Amino acid sequence: MGRLTGGDPSLLRRINSAVVLHTLRAADSPTLTHLVQLTGLSRPTVEGVVEGLIESGLVVEAPAEEGARRQGRPARRFRFRAEAGHLLGIEIGAHRVSALLSDLSGRVLGSVQHDVDESAPADRRLACARDTVADLLRQAGVARDSLRAVGVAGPGIVEADGTVRLGTALPGWTGLPLGDRLRKSFRCPVLVENDANAAAVAEHWKGAAAGSDDVVFVLAGLSPGAGSLIGGRLHRGFGGAAGEIGALHLLGRGATPETLLSTTGEPLHPLDEAQVARVFTLAREGDARARDAMRRFIQRLVHDVAALVLALDPEIVVVGGWAAGLDGVLDPLREELARYCLRPPQVALSALGEAAVATGALRLALDHVEEQLFAVEGTVTARR
Repeated sequence: MGRLTGGDPSLLRRINSAVVLHTLRAADSPTLTHLVQLTGLSRPTVEGVVEGLIESGLVVEAPAEEGARRQGRPARRFRFRAEAGHLLGIEIGAHRVSALLSDLSGRVLGSVQHDVDESAPADRRLACARDTVADLLRQAGVARDSLRAVGVAGPGIVEADGTVRLGTALPGWTGLPLGDRLRKSFRCPVLVENDANAAAVAEHWKGAAAGSDDVVFVLAGLSPGAGSLIGGRLHRGFGGAAGEIGALHLLGRGATPETLLSTTGEPLHPLDEAQVARVFTLAREGDARARDAMRRFIQRLVHDVAALVLALDPEIVVVGGWAAGLDGVLDPLREELARYCLRPPQVALSALGEAAVATGALRLALDHVEEQLFAVEGTVTARR
């Protein structure tokens, strides 16, 4: 398609269509008269746009209100057809694959979760993801061809095309063309994102950071990661590696998680969540060495987060991940951030818990569809 200009009729039609559709999506079954008032467009323009949107399947005439039926012929009302398409948000993690299904308004219609072995190779993990999606669509009674976009999130540094450039948390994940592999299963765009980034988007959308545009989300685990929003926009960095605070121990701080969490003087092995949970259980029971290990673990997390806060100055830090539920995480974090930072941020636990990553992946799919429905080239405003 050639370059559109401000006087291009097709651009004006697209702008007017986007304005009317956006208004319909936000309003409660408005009449044509109400749409004219809300959009500032002429009545003939609104009528033409609405008829086109009805033909496209995105808008439908809404039933008349009960009271209006008894007063003669009621004014026609219209609504956005959120059921005209569906979206998926998928989390591919070390121990589970989770999927959420929504309509075009982002309203969640169903969810399915399948467990997967931590040692499962990439092919088996992807097969689990496909099975999870198939179960979800079957339970919801939704056809696969109704999907408009799929968001996928998992650990690792993700390139723009969905390739995992580095992913040490899952076997066979580094170098995996995740986006290409999953696109073979869908006839719609597939967007791939880092898990902490997706969780940050989710908390900003409907979690602890709703209403805050400068956000750091910390995915607290064996090797913490973080996602951040600056001015309401996800900050990935030049190569998608922004927020990889788990690598800070390489910068002159050689204490690895295996060493930090050891209660014997020897590196903790195997280093997995079950072993770490055991250490924290011993700490709660009063074991001195386990309490020292827990203190070291929390201190490292605090220092990693403080480094990111000093660089970004967020309004709020949201802590999620399995370690967020450990006793004594938030208070030391608040205290140390107050000690190190010129303007300490708010600190809160994730409001979405285990659903944060999949919810963020769903939001990324919704963002993609909204860009298609509402975005237009140029900066021309709607005309009468």
